[in-house]
Amino acid sequence: MDDRGAIEITVLTSLAEISAEDWDRCAAPEAGRPLDPFTTHRFLKALEESRSVGPGTGWTPCHLAARMEGEVLAVMPLYAKGHSQGEYIFDHNWAHAYENAGGRYYPKLQSAVPFTPASGRRFLTRPGFEVEGRAALTEGALRLAKANRCSSLHVTFCAAEEAEWGEAIGLMPRVSQQFHWLNHGYPDFDAFLAELSSRKRKAIRKERERARAFGGEIVALTGDAIEPEHWDAFWRFYQDTGARKWGSPYLTRDFFARAQETLRDDILLVLARREGRWVAGALNFIGRETLYGRYWGCVEDHPFLHFELCYYQAIEAAIARGLARVEAGAQGEHKLARGYLPTQTHSLHWIADPGLARAVKQYLDAEAHAVDQEIEILTHYGPFRRGGEQPEQD
Repeated sequence: MDDRGAIEITVLTSLAEISAEDWDRCAAPEAGRPLDPFTTHRFLKALEESRSVGPGTGWTPCHLAARMEGEVLAVMPLYAKGHSQGEYIFDHNWAHAYENAGGRYYPKLQSAVPFTPASGRRFLTRPGFEVEGRAALTEGALRLAKANRCSSLHVTFCAAEEAEWGEAIGLMPRVSQQFHWLNHGYPDFDAFLAELSSRKRKAIRKERERARAFGGEIVALTGDAIEPEHWDAFWRFYQDTGARKWGSPYLTRDFFARAQETLRDDILLVLARREGRWVAGALNFIGRETLYGRYWGCVEDHPFLHFELCYYQAIEAAIARGLARVEAGAQGEHKLARGYLPTQTHSLHWIADPGLARAVKQYLDAEAHAVDQEIEILTHYGPFRRGGEQPEQD
């Protein structure tokens, strides 16, 4: 830390306690569209105001703000957790082992975007304040964890450079994987298909043909083209998916109403309509370089419509917008055959109990080796032509 002055850390129990300008100066310092839409003040505030997080949800906001001479130089989205749901980096086994041994795993602290397995910065600093900002936020989070007798601190889906920095100061790194599609400057979808083996290329074309034969139309909407009726339809889809996957939806209906008010320019909503009725949809968020696939749902089952709306439409949108990648959410090896390759994601962890910390460290070391091997194997079996292999005629 240099001689710029003392840094004061404060805990924010709501995004309403800090201005959007001060927060976004750290979370989205780039001009224009933010690199990461999920850490913006408007997104996190929509979660709070819609009561998707807060009392009764197991996600209690306790965000951090670091100030120097009254100026905000760094912020961190942070939550006290009473469970491990909605995180996508699983620590249920750690919790069970610790509690079976007589410990108390909850509450814990979680720096994350709730219900959102998208990679991005978690130590949000103004440009030029990265070193002292990260150090202050880490110190503040650890101090808060110890003061409230939290078992642990978890920084999930953080940027790779943050994971490297965190490991260097003694936090435990964790490597996991997702499937991401990378744009190699394709002018159109057919140019992407030309990179695939003939068999995979034909399979995708056949899937798209069958999907588009569902008897209706597919529309992609963003900004002012999204209207309340579209959210009414998507809420029905989201409830169906939530009931099957999680037991109950994470997001409230009011979140989508607030998305219409403050987030619609960040959103690409892909909907399918048949006989005048919306029957399926996929919700994406638009970053500066990345399209983030978040939720899918339907009220009618049609062959391959899920793949079309979630994966192929996302690829076409990324190409059209000149985006570098599509992050299609957590898990799903079925994405591999559709051009989404395994990619490392990163997290950082601190555990108060030395015995549990040693056991988790051993587990993470073994897990990292297994993830690296799995990524290598899956990449080898991906749909792309091998090096030197000539394009085949369909």
